[in-house]
This record gives sequence, structure tokens and C-alpha cells, in this order.
Amino acid sequence: MEESSNSSEKGFLLLGFSDQPQLERILFVIILFVYILSLLGNTAIILVSCLDPKLHTPMYFFLCNLSCVDVCFTTSVAPKLLVTMSRKDKNMSYGACVAQLYVAMGLGSSECVLLAVMAYDRYAAICRPLRYTTIMHPQLCSSLASTAWLGGLITSLIQCSLTVQLPLCGHRKLDHIFCEVPVLIRLACVDTTFNEVELFVASVIFLIVPVSLILASYGCITQAVLRIKSAAGRRKAFGTCSSHLAVVIIFYGTIIFMYLQPAKSSSKIRGKFVSLFYTVVTPLLNPIIYTLKNKDVKGAVRTLVMGNAFGSERA
Repeated sequence: MEESSNSSEKGFLLLGFSDQPQLERILFVIILFVYILSLLGNTAIILVSCLDPKLHTPMYFFLCNLSCVDVCFTTSVAPKLLVTMSRKDKNMSYGACVAQLYVAMGLGSSECVLLAVMAYDRYAAICRPLRYTTIMHPQLCSSLASTAWLGGLITSLIQCSLTVQLPLCGHRKLDHIFCEVPVLIRLACVDTTFNEVELFVASVIFLIVPVSLILASYGCITQAVLRIKSAAGRRKAFGTCSSHLAVVIIFYGTIIFMYLQPAKSSSKIRGKFVSLFYTVVTPLLNPIIYTLKNKDVKGAVRTLVMGNAFGSERA
């Protein structure tokens, strides 16, 4: 136990990709580029959704929340990873690791719930169009978004509290890209069966349950769309859902791989790339997917840009 205490005081060595120096240099440039684009893209969606009155709808309210989660989520991981990759000193304080563990897991869990909420919004819009405004009233939208944020932060507090109590027995090498529960469990020198079972249960609640709700929503949506006689109407209905469905597949596909398997059995190098994908790459893909296939967002961006351009000329 004394060694565990010393480990807590010293912190960790965040190894990342340091065992492959050439790959680390390439990844540094890629991660920096992707992180900057992710910040710009998600910030643009937030600004456009807030500034354009036409986008003051439940769909864009939840999309704005998703962008906020993505900005915070990737920021909790990418900057520290870039700093670590750019220097020989790979040290990370114990407090910084715990803070990153809490924030990253909380925001990741919030995104899981938020994507399920967005699926319900699409269900209400397509399967209950005449009652859509009544069902998705502002109070319900605010409550659903608050549930997603608070639910993620509460489960993260529980997970982190259980994880940080594990004795690490002086082992300071964190062979990963950031502090994550499955990786920290591997460092423990005691039986972690309880922690792994508890993590599995939490993963089922925040991964399998939302995915099941999303699949049920899209099952109903598919039935409703197939009843539409017009081919153009069917394409439009499917078009409103395709962006969200693409984000769901990308995000859940990678995060389920990381969390729904025994913590001590996963490949370390594969785990690094999977974590890199859902913490750094996915937050960039979200604004790209939603803006490239969304005429409303592209139209709002053009309107704001042209309005600012004409306004500056008049000034």
C-alpha cells in the first residue's frame, strides 16, 4: 500500500506512441490538424445554431449540445496528448490524470445519451409530424439535454471513485494516450473483478440501452418512411436521418469495442488507436457529416457570411 501511495504522489508516465518515434511524429501533426479543424467546425455549428432564427428547432438544439460535448470531450484529451508527444518528459501528475479521467468519461457518457435523444427527436419528427411541436416542446428538450449532461457526469463520478481507490503498487507507466478506466484497471495489483463487472454494467446502461433505443426509433422511422408514396418524400425523410445514423455507427462502433470487453484482455496498440478515433477523430466527423448533407446549415452559414460581408462593406 505504501508503494501505491508513492505512485499517487508521483503520477504517471503517459507513454502514448513513444515506443514508435517515427509514428509519433506523424501522429502529432495529424492530431494537431484534426483537433484544430474539430474546434473550428463544432464552434461554427454552435454559432450558426444560436445566431440563425431558422435553426431554433429541437433538432439543432440537440446538435448544438452535441457540438458542445465534442469540443469539451476532444479538448480534455488532445492538448495534453500533443504536449506529451512533443517532449521527452512523459510525466502526468496524478491529479491531472484523475481530472482527465472524470471529464473524458463524463462527456463520453453524455454523448451516448445525447445521440439516443436525437434519435427520439427524429422519430417524433417523422412518425408523429402533426404532434411534433407539441411532443418536442422547449421544456422537454431542455430536460432531455440536461439529463444527458448530468447522467454522464454522475456515472463518471461513480466510475472514477471506484477506479482511483485501486492500489497501483508503484507501477507508473500508463501505456495509453490518456487516462481511461479500462487502462487504469490494468495497472492494479489486486483482483479487479468487481471493477470490471461494474464497468460492464455501466457500459451496458450507457451503450447498449441507448443503441437499443436508437434501433427501435429507426425501426419505427423505416416503417413510416416506407408508407410514404412519393419517392422524393422518402428520400427527404431518410436524408434527415442519415447524418445522425452515420454519427451513431462511427461513435458507438469504436467505444463499444473499448468498453465491452475484459479490461485486461484488449490489445494495447489497438486500444490506443480506437481511443484516438472516438476522442479526436469522431468530434471532427460530426460537423463534417452534419454540414455536408444539411442544406439548412449550409444555407445559414452562407447567410451569415454574406450578411457580415455586406455589413463590413457598408461600415
